[in-house]
Amino acid sequence: MNDDLIQRLKYHVTPTVLQGETEYVAAKEQALAQFYPIFLSILRVHPEQAETLSQQLNPKISELFTEKPEIKQRLLEHLASLSESVPQEQLEQTLNRSIKPTIEYLKTEADASNPDAINYVIETNNDSIQKALPTWASQLLLAIGASPLVGHHPTPVPGIDPEPVEPAIQKERRSRFLIPIIAFIIVAALIMFFFRGCTRDDDPDDIRDMQNASKAVATETAFLKLSTGSEGQITSCQVQINDPQYMEILQNEIKQIFNYNIGCGSENNDNYHSEFTDQDTIPSVLKAMQGVPNVSLHWEGKQVSVQAGNSADAERIAGEIRQLAKNMTVITQKPISTAKAINTPSNEAEKVLASMPIEQIQALDVATALNLQAINFAPGSTEIPTINQSILDQTAALMKRAPQVHLRVIGHTDAQGDEELNKQLSLQRAQAIVNYLVKQGVDPAQLNAIGMGPAQPNASNAKDVDRYKNRRIAFEVMNTNTGTVRAVDDQGVKQKV
Repeated sequence: MNDDLIQRLKYHVTPTVLQGETEYVAAKEQALAQFYPIFLSILRVHPEQAETLSQQLNPKISELFTEKPEIKQRLLEHLASLSESVPQEQLEQTLNRSIKPTIEYLKTEADASNPDAINYVIETNNDSIQKALPTWASQLLLAIGASPLVGHHPTPVPGIDPEPVEPAIQKERRSRFLIPIIAFIIVAALIMFFFRGCTRDDDPDDIRDMQNASKAVATETAFLKLSTGSEGQITSCQVQINDPQYMEILQNEIKQIFNYNIGCGSENNDNYHSEFTDQDTIPSVLKAMQGVPNVSLHWEGKQVSVQAGNSADAERIAGEIRQLAKNMTVITQKPISTAKAINTPSNEAEKVLASMPIEQIQALDVATALNLQAINFAPGSTEIPTINQSILDQTAALMKRAPQVHLRVIGHTDAQGDEELNKQLSLQRAQAIVNYLVKQGVDPAQLNAIGMGPAQPNASNAKDVDRYKNRRIAFEVMNTNTGTVRAVDDQGVKQKV
C-alpha cells in the first residue's frame, strides 16, 4: 500500500468523485489533488467537522468557511487559475462531491468512525499532507485558524499503532535546513503571482462574456415532483437535477421510504441547476408524506406546493415543511377538478423529450417522459384529446430514430358499464394511439395495442376525477435486442418476467 495518504486518496476517492464526468476531467483531477491536503488540514484543527459533514446528504465546502466565506472564493479562484477553462461553479461542485467519500475513506483507514480516530489518521500522516499542500494555501488556512504550522499531537486510539517519532534534534536540523528553501519557494511564488497580474492582457469585456457564458449553462431550476395513490403508494415521480451523486442519494431515499424499488424518472442534464434549496431537508419531508394517500409534492426553486385529497393532510405536511425548510415558501393547493385536469396539460413531458440528445435516445426515457403527461379520454370516447397530440408528435419523431425498440400501448377504462364492452373500448383507445403514431411515420412493427378494460385502475372509481384518471393510456417498452419487457405506467418502470 502507498504510504502517502494523499496518493491513496487520489487513487481511491478521485475515481469515485469523477465517475461519469466527461468534461475537464484532468483539470478537476488536479484540483482535487490540491484540495485534499487543504481539507485534511482543516479537519486536523477542527476534527468535529468530520462528523458534522458526514451526517449530511450533500455537504458543501462553504461549510468549511462559514465564518469567512471570502476564503472559499479565494480558494476557488486559485484552483481555477490552474485551468482557466473550467467554470468555478463546476469546480465547486466537484469539491462538494469529494467531501463525503474522503471522510468515508478516512473512517476506513481508522477502522472507526469517531472524530478522534479520524484525527489520529490525519496526524500520523501530517508530513505527507503538508508536502502536498500548495504553497498559496498556507495563507488561506492561517486566515481561518487552520494553519499547518499549529502544533498538534494525536490522541492515541486503541487498535491503531503509532508511527515512530523522529528524534527532536534531527527534526530541528531538518527544519533549519528547510526554512531557507521554503522561504525561497514562497518568494518565487509571490513574484510569479504579481508578474502574472501585471502582464495579463485579457480584455475585460471578454472576461465578462466568459463569466456570463459559464453562468448561463444552468437555465432550469432543479425540481422534484412526487404523487401518491389511494393507498399511499407512489404513482408518479420525476426529479431533475444536475448532480449525479445527489441524484443517487435522493433516489435511494425515495426507494427506502416508499418501498419503491423502481425509483423516479430522471435525466442528468446540464440545463438544470445542481442543487435544491434546503435540499438536506427533503428526506425528512418525504417521511412526512409516507403512507399518506392522494398527495402531490412539487419542489422547485424556493417554492414547494402540496396538494392532497384531504385538505387536513395537505396542511399537516405543509406545516412540517415550514418547520424543516426555512428558506422555502410553502403553499397548499385545492384538489384539482375534473374540468381543470382535462384542460390543463403538463408541458414537462415536451421539455424532457426536447432535451434528449438524438444519439442517446432510449425507449425507457421516451416512455418515462410520456408518463409525465397523462393521456386521458372522455367517457365512452376513443378520440385522442387535442392537448396530447403534440407530445405524440414528438414521441413519433424519437421512435423513428430507435427502430430496435417496440412500444406496447395499453388502454384502460373506468369501472362504469359492462366489463366486456369496456375491454373492447380500452383496446380501441390503445389502437387510436398506435394509428396516430403510425400516421406520423413510426413503423407499425414497432407498435402493439392491448386493452385491459377496468382491470388495473389507477384510482378509485368513486368520483368523477378518479374515473377520469382511470380512462388512460399506459406504456410498455420492449427491446428486441434483449427481449426485455419493461412496463412504464403510472406505477413507474418495472421489468416483467
